[in-house]
Amino acid sequence: MTKLNLNLNLNLTDVRPFIGSQDFEVSKAFYEALGWTTEYLDDQLALMANGDHRFYLQRYYQQDWLENTMLHLTVADAAACHAQIAAVLANGAYGDARVAPPKQEDYGALVTYVWDPAGALLHLAQWNDA
Repeated sequence: MTKLNLNLNLNLTDVRPFIGSQDFEVSKAFYEALGWTTEYLDDQLALMANGDHRFYLQRYYQQDWLENTMLHLTVADAAACHAQIAAVLANGAYGDARVAPPKQEDYGALVTYVWDPAGALLHLAQWNDA
């Protein structure tokens, strides 16, 4: 197979992944509790925003897909995120959502892992410039 190099420049201005939900309302409330706001909402889709960053939460569930979905989010303080999210989850209102204490990863980031109510894994990664 010949590799064709077209030197494309897509001029991307945004990337918005789609994240599924087992219980749409619970997942939406979970992300709102984590500081996301709902910019758009219809029967099947919510556009969730945090600053200039967005993703689509959809009313769609496929277990093996969601349990293999990951988002890497850069944060200023992974330990503070852990404490805040643990407090949010303490009331048990978000189903199977859970958070793990920060872990120093070999690739250089301190990461707090968060599983959303449907099983998607968020990597809240703190990068310290050396």
